[in-house]
Amino acid sequence: MGIFLRFYKLTGFVTFLGDQGRDAIIIKRILTLEHFPAIGAPTSIGQVYLGPFYYYFIAPWLLFFNYQPIGLAFGVAIFSSLYLLINYFVVKELFDKKVALISTIFLSFSSVLIDFSRFSWNPNLLPLFTLLTVYFVIKSLQTNKWYFFALLGAFLSFSIQLHYLALFLIPPIGIIFLNKLIDRFKQSNNETMKQLKNYLFSVISFILFSSPLIIFDLRHQFLNSKLFLALFQSSGTSFLTKINSLFDSFYYLNLYSFNIDLNKLFVYLLLFFLFIILFTLIKKASNLKIFLFIFLLTILGMSLYSGPKHPHYFGLLYPLYYVIISYFIAFSKSSWEKYLTILFLAGFIFLNFQNYPYFRNPSNNQITSAKNISQKIYDNVKDKKFTVTALPEKYSDSTYRYFLEIWGKRSLEKDSLEKANELFVVCEKKCDIIIGNPMWDIAYFAPNKIVGEWDVKGVKIYKLVR
Repeated sequence: MGIFLRFYKLTGFVTFLGDQGRDAIIIKRILTLEHFPAIGAPTSIGQVYLGPFYYYFIAPWLLFFNYQPIGLAFGVAIFSSLYLLINYFVVKELFDKKVALISTIFLSFSSVLIDFSRFSWNPNLLPLFTLLTVYFVIKSLQTNKWYFFALLGAFLSFSIQLHYLALFLIPPIGIIFLNKLIDRFKQSNNETMKQLKNYLFSVISFILFSSPLIIFDLRHQFLNSKLFLALFQSSGTSFLTKINSLFDSFYYLNLYSFNIDLNKLFVYLLLFFLFIILFTLIKKASNLKIFLFIFLLTILGMSLYSGPKHPHYFGLLYPLYYVIISYFIAFSKSSWEKYLTILFLAGFIFLNFQNYPYFRNPSNNQITSAKNISQKIYDNVKDKKFTVTALPEKYSDSTYRYFLEIWGKRSLEKDSLEKANELFVVCEKKCDIIIGNPMWDIAYFAPNKIVGEWDVKGVKIYKLVR
């Protein structure tokens, strides 16, 4: 069922907007050996650049589908489906079969995770990589094998390159490892050195896989680091603001996780309960303690950001939270408690079913729409030096640029200072002003004449010249 919900009517409902068009262009150029980027996509807030891991990881799917953009979405759906299987076996190993089954049911029917699985975007794979990062933390501590430490460093790097909020995994993991090092130090100096050697494998692995982004930051006077810090410094500094942000973060996590607007007092009591449980486990060796510790410290870190709480911001918390909730649900022993668990899961599925748009809404066919608009532009390009822009979403033109590029008519780059001879403006909504519009793409071109106008299923296309 989890796989079915991730693939049902995928082509008709897949998101293909500005971010997806931009990524498709970059990945196409990787596959054609034209350009190998050292940085990834910028964040929507703060313009902090991610690492390039996602581009290289998902690139084979575009090639497999012969450069059709549905391939990227298909790849994400495949990995999101594998996540269900991986979650089951990982949680079964760390806890038991019952916790594994319940948590996998949550993941299978969660509308927010299903949404993430049905289009290509770097944060969408973060739940899978977060779970594996935590798994390698636990396996490193349990086995003390060097390769688990190396895998931890690699997957932590991958997670951060998928979304910068994964940086908040570093403090709890660092504290856990420091505590382990202190225990080794109490045993002997040899044990301490062995532990430090293993930690070095994690650090080297992390630096190796993060090296393109580290080099970028060094070459640009730590631009990325400064922008990231500024993002949190500007989002409120008072203690009360941080406390409110913590409660808000946990409230929205529950809202997105369970699709129900719970009473805020109940949500806050639940958060308090999780802290109490953590304190009771503090001196015990427990996988639940590690999950709780990483979860609570991560959400504390996220409270430093008091801006909008979008669903994808919680991508690193969903896998931890669903496992923690599943652990407590799996405690049921008596028959009435088991029936209550079944009722809870049935209610969860029902609430999430309301948010599956492909069962009741018509397909939006964004890829087909972008292709049809691109075809109209392609048919009317008469000069090699042309460019394309869109109104009112100035970055959404990348979807048209992508199709034009794979069809052999490549427009001038978005940030090019070279003057084009033709400008195509795609009005995705009503455009009041075309000639004289203050948007940079149009103002820099400085058009004085509309020489063509077409309508593609309600979308207006204008051809401008000087």
